[in-house]
Amino acid sequence: MEERLLEGQLIGVELVAENELQVGVIETYLQELPDKVLRFGIRVLLALVVFLVGMQIIKLIRKILCRSLRRGSADEGVIHFLDSLLKVMLYILLVFMIASGFGLDATSVVALVGSAGVAIGLAVQGSLSNFAGGVLLLLLKPFKTDDYIKDSNGNEGTVQEVQLFYTRLITPDHHVVIVPNGTLANANILNMSTLEDRRMDIVVGISYDADIRTAREVLLTVLKEDADVLKDREQLVFVDELAGSGVILHVRCWSRNDTYWSTKWRLTEEVKYALDEAGISIPFPQMDVHIQPAGQEEAE
Repeated sequence: MEERLLEGQLIGVELVAENELQVGVIETYLQELPDKVLRFGIRVLLALVVFLVGMQIIKLIRKILCRSLRRGSADEGVIHFLDSLLKVMLYILLVFMIASGFGLDATSVVALVGSAGVAIGLAVQGSLSNFAGGVLLLLLKPFKTDDYIKDSNGNEGTVQEVQLFYTRLITPDHHVVIVPNGTLANANILNMSTLEDRRMDIVVGISYDADIRTAREVLLTVLKEDADVLKDREQLVFVDELAGSGVILHVRCWSRNDTYWSTKWRLTEEVKYALDEAGISIPFPQMDVHIQPAGQEEAE
C-alpha cells in the first residue's frame, strides 16, 4: 500500500510540474509576442520602403538606358525590347533582396528555381519561342517602328512597338493587332515602308468600240498632270486583257511611299473623269434575258 501511495504522489508531482512548465512556456510566449509582432512589423515596413525606393531606382535606371539608346540612334523597337527586359530583371532582383531581408536563403531559392527550370520551360515553351522570336526580330531587323508590314498570316498594320513576347500593330482603321513574336519571326513579311518609292497599278476597262490609242493618251495625260506621280520613273498604259465585256487597260506609275494611298485614290477618280470627257465608256457586266410567251411555248 505504501508503495502505491508513493507512486501516486510521484505521478501527481510530475503532472503538476508538467502543467507548470506549459503555463510557463505560454506566459513566456505571450510576453515575447508583442516584441515579435513589433519586429515583424518593422521588417514589413522596411520591406515596403525598400520596394518603393527600388521602384524609383528602377524607373531611373530605365530612363537613363532609354535616353542613352536614343542618343545612340537606336531603333525604337530595340529600345522598347531592352527596356522591358531590364524591367523584369530588376524587379526579380528587388524581390530577392526583400525576401533575403526576411531570412530567406537566396541560394536555396536559386537552386529551387534551377531545378524547376526544366518543368517551367516545358510549360511555357510557347512564351519562350516568342521571346526568342523577339530577339531574332531585333537582331535581323526585317522591320522597324512605324513601318507598315504584312505577314503571310494576313496580319498587317503599322509597327507600334516590339515587346518581349509580342509585337503591336496599328491597322489603317485604328485597331490594335497583337502578333506573337514567334509567329512573326517564322512568317513571310512584306515590308511596305522600306523603300521610298512605291509602284502603283490601276486597272480600268474600256468598251470594244473605244479607240485604245486615244484612251492611252488620255490616261498618260492624267499621270503627267498629277503632282505626286514621280516623273523620273516609268509611266505605262498597256492592254492587260481582252475580257468578255471590254478591254482591260493597266495604268502603271510610281509615287512616294508616304503619299501612295492619297495619290491612288485621286488618280482613280481622275481617270473616270478624263475618260468621260473623252467620250470613252467604261463597260459593266450586262445580261440579256429573253422571255418566251406561254402561249407560244404551248403552240410549239
